Amino acid sequence: MIVRWGPLSLVADVCDELGVNAPLLVASPRWDDLDFPLVVTERWSEVPSTRVEEAASLAGDSVVAVGGGSAIDLGKAISAASGLPLVSVPTTYSGAEWTTFYGVRDTGRRMRGGGGGSRNAGIVYDVGLTVGLPLEPTVGTAMNALCHCAEALYAHGHNPETDEIALDGARLVATWLPRVVDAPDDRDYRTELLRGACHGGEALAGSMLALAHAMAQAIGGKYGLPHGTLNGICLPPVLRYNARYAPVAVRAFGEAVDGDPAARVEELTALGGITRLSQLGVPEADLPELAASTAQRGGNQANPHPATPQEILELLHSVW
Repeated sequence: MIVRWGPLSLVADVCDELGVNAPLLVASPRWDDLDFPLVVTERWSEVPSTRVEEAASLAGDSVVAVGGGSAIDLGKAISAASGLPLVSVPTTYSGAEWTTFYGVRDTGRRMRGGGGGSRNAGIVYDVGLTVGLPLEPTVGTAMNALCHCAEALYAHGHNPETDEIALDGARLVATWLPRVVDAPDDRDYRTELLRGACHGGEALAGSMLALAHAMAQAIGGKYGLPHGTLNGICLPPVLRYNARYAPVAVRAFGEAVDGDPAARVEELTALGGITRLSQLGVPEADLPELAASTAQRGGNQANPHPATPQEILELLHSVW
C-alpha cells in the first residue's frame, strides 16, 4: 500500500507510481467543486448498489475515491467488480481506506449487500479536506475509528502487532477528538485525530470486527443510520460485556483512553450529542429482531465470547 500525507495533488504521484492515469473518480456530493489533479474517465457520486456494475464497466485503469466511508466503500465495490486498483482520499475518520470489505446501500439508504476483494493500492491523507467537517460526522466517524481500535484488541485474529497499532490509535482519538471539537479549524488537532483513525483502520485490516460493529451493522443496515454514531452508542455496553471474557484487552484499552473503558467512550460519544438509539428513531419494538440479526453476524462470532440473542437484547435495551 502506498501511503502519502499531504495535499490532494499527491494523488497524481500515487497514480504515477501505480502506472495508471485514467481513473474513475468517486466523490461525495460535498466535493462536487473539487479541483482534481487528474483527468478522469467518469465522475460518480454516491450511488445505490444497483449501479455498481455499471460504474465498473465505465472505469478506465483505476478508481479514486474521495470522501467518507460511504464514498470509499463505493470505490471499493467498483474496484472489486472491475479488478482495478483503488486510491482512497479519506475526508472523515472512518478508516474505511484500510479494509477490503465494504457495504453498499439501496436508494433508501438501507444496506443491500457488500463483500470484499477490493484492490486497495494507495491512500492520500490531506488534512485540509477534514477541516470544515461538521460536528456530528466528526464525532461519529471518530467513534468508528475508536471502535476499530477497541475491537482489534480482542476480536479473533488479533496479534501483538495489531494490538500496538490499536492502542496507539485509541490514545490519539481519545486525546485529540475533544480538542478538535473545541477548535474544529485547527489543522494540527485534525492531523493527530486523522492519525488515530489511520491506526484504527490499519489495526482492523490485520484483525476482525467484533460485537459492537455487528450491532451497529444490524441497526444501520435496517434504518440507514450513521454507522460511526451507532458504534459510539453500542461500544460501551459491549466493553462491559467483554470485560468478563477479555479482561486484559479491555483493561489495556482503558489505559489507552485514560479512564474507565466504557465510561470514557460514553464521554467521547456525548461530544456529538447523540448517545441513545431512541434519539435516532430506532423503535423499541424492533430490538428483539435486531438482537437476533446481530447474533448471526460474523462480528458476534469473532467476539471473545459470542453473545446470545437474549444477551444482545439486554445490551440494546441498555442504550435505547
